Amino acid sequence: MKAFKAYDIRGVYGKDLDGETVYRIGFNLPRLLQADKVLVGYDCRESTPEILRFLSRGIVDSGSDVFDMGLATTPMVYYATAAHGFAASVQITASHNPKEYNGLKISRSGAVPVGYETGLARLERMVLDGREPPAALSGRVVELPGIKEEYVSFLLGFMEDQSNLRTAVDCSNGMASLIARDVLGDGPEYIFDTMDGSFPNHPPNPLEEQNTMALRELVARKGLDAGVIFDGDGDRVMFIDETGRFVRPDVITAVLGMHFLEREKGWVLHDVRTSRGVIQFIERMGGKPFMWKVGHSHAKMKMRKLGAIYGGELAGHYYFRDFYCCDSGMLAAILVLNILAGRKAVGESFSSIVDSIDIYANSGEINFRIEDKASAMDRVRDYFSSTETPTAMYDFDGYRLEFPRWWFNIRPSNTEPYLRLVAEADDPDLLKEKLRVIKDLLNPQEAE
Repeated sequence: MKAFKAYDIRGVYGKDLDGETVYRIGFNLPRLLQADKVLVGYDCRESTPEILRFLSRGIVDSGSDVFDMGLATTPMVYYATAAHGFAASVQITASHNPKEYNGLKISRSGAVPVGYETGLARLERMVLDGREPPAALSGRVVELPGIKEEYVSFLLGFMEDQSNLRTAVDCSNGMASLIARDVLGDGPEYIFDTMDGSFPNHPPNPLEEQNTMALRELVARKGLDAGVIFDGDGDRVMFIDETGRFVRPDVITAVLGMHFLEREKGWVLHDVRTSRGVIQFIERMGGKPFMWKVGHSHAKMKMRKLGAIYGGELAGHYYFRDFYCCDSGMLAAILVLNILAGRKAVGESFSSIVDSIDIYANSGEINFRIEDKASAMDRVRDYFSSTETPTAMYDFDGYRLEFPRWWFNIRPSNTEPYLRLVAEADDPDLLKEKLRVIKDLLNPQEAE
């Protein structure tokens, strides 16, 4: 089924995902996770009320109870799942996707994610098997108030004095609007901070440059110290420095080391697209970088296995051992702003911190539309491994080949029909030449 992805269930509602499918998901989920009650939170998208009705009816018809926590960021659902001991939870959201999308993020006990390899494939088979008759004894819908206040209190425990900072916050008309002022206070300048599932100001994906332009202009025009922008469901966050420059999210993984690695040395998880400058910076601070697959379901499981202190991804997810190894955009924002406030007190700007980490020429993520992704990736790998001698090669998520002066990662997207490329070199001209060769080898229709 098209909506069942590697990390969650997501698609255009009414096309890739419909009410009947959502009902069957709700009906089968308690059996999949052996749960007699299911926690449900949801975002503000226009299709969410309908999805909530179908999902709740399916859960209730299975004989299980729905605990409705109301409007929520995705990290709020993670918090409530773990803190209140739920064996199953669902957040109704399509995260950063455009307004016509919606979906379901499913977690099990401890807020451990349910991905395709760890349960969604079985759930998909259950859904395809068709409807079963309702249970003899229906479940009920129970309201679960107070989670927002609990979560905000949890977050405020990480706050330090940020009174010397001048910042702006873009909530993207998404779920961060629910808690941003409660957590960050009235000091920042807020834009697009009313929940509106039609996303009237810009799509809720801060990785796309055009979606950050209003925030960047505001930061530069008013001479602010930093800008903060959240995605649609509040699990991701990205930053703008005082010059109005977008800060690549993997760089923030290194910045967070200024908080964690000054207190404790240990594992730091990062994905296969991470800059060499970030890895070297973490090492200089005494951390132990660990490279792993892209995606929140992969990252959270590896965080637990390693006992990692924290982790980060190029997509703007940041994971914390102190938050059940889950991602929270607001917690990451708090910690980064704490760091910036401390550094500003000694005369150091956001841009100077970034420049000390981001020391290589980096392509950013480039997307290509290619039908036969496996053959294309193999062609690139074979060419460079035969014409140069790699110092390292990783093959757990596409390929990452490293050479003395440059590296690249090429991998298929798990959520979109793209082949994704990131390359980095110690010289811009070298990077330009390597990108030219790779594009000639791929010969695709470039997507972005």
